Amino acid sequence: MHERPPAPDTPGTVVARRPRSRGWTVAACAVVALACAVGVWLLWRTFVDTWAGQRVEDAALDGATTGQGHLWRVAEPVLDVVSVGFVAGGLLAAAGVALVRRRWSLALQVAVLVGGANLTTRLVKYEVLQRPVLGVGADYGNTLPSGHTTAAGSVAAALLLVVPPRARPAVAVLGAAYTAATGVSTLVGQWHRPSDVVAGALVVLGWTAVVCAAMVLRPARTATATATLRRVDRSDPWRARTRRTALALVVVGVAAGGLATVLLTRTWAHRAGATSRADEMLAYGGGVAGVVAACSLAFALMLVLRHVAGARAETPA
Repeated sequence: MHERPPAPDTPGTVVARRPRSRGWTVAACAVVALACAVGVWLLWRTFVDTWAGQRVEDAALDGATTGQGHLWRVAEPVLDVVSVGFVAGGLLAAAGVALVRRRWSLALQVAVLVGGANLTTRLVKYEVLQRPVLGVGADYGNTLPSGHTTAAGSVAAALLLVVPPRARPAVAVLGAAYTAATGVSTLVGQWHRPSDVVAGALVVLGWTAVVCAAMVLRPARTATATATLRRVDRSDPWRARTRRTALALVVVGVAAGGLATVLLTRTWAHRAGATSRADEMLAYGGGVAGVVAACSLAFALMLVLRHVAGARAETPA
């Protein structure tokens, strides 16, 4: 018997395509989320639960008094913005963008992100972790992770998830800058120590990875004729811009992280002796550089995960 030749495609015909494998994307998100949880614990174990770590961060806290009067004029308005109303307004704005784009599930996912990140920070700070009294500085109780940093970062991450692909690189850069500005402002006001801010950024990154994994696991939307057209990934300007932006954030993060390592290592080496003003300034500078590094690298990863999760989730089954 002769096989009947395939009928030509007609307008409106949906051509089935083999769904892309989503396992690697989900696994990458899971690894990032797990690494963030471990990272928060390591920060607490190193800088909060040990005498040496407390000494280093106490030096950074004292170094913030240098030029504090002038810097606080800039830092105070940044911190005043962050509140329960700010988080609620940011969440409503992100959900509104998702609804305008007719992405109903995405509106729910950003609510999970913002709510989960802020609730996690509160539970970890007040219920899970404690700050032992080791005779270093004043006893204010545990302050890790930073609630202000988590609030600012979670709103920025929510916006990153809901905006169209062409806007994501700009939102990632602005989100990293705003989150870092909030974190540094808490250092200026001596509200938080550097490890608190870095832990807050990790909490946001971890929940973003969880939401991106859920985005990939959600069944793909019904295919349409335009959705089945072959993707020209290599010439996609959004993909190229995403890659360049993520690379730029990584470069900034690695450079700032290297500087933080050098400065804090010196402070750590002299932790047993009397702390001079120069040592305090070095520790403070290392803390600021560490905050910039954490926020830059976190939003670089968020941008990449969102791009990959979107590509997988929008692939028709």
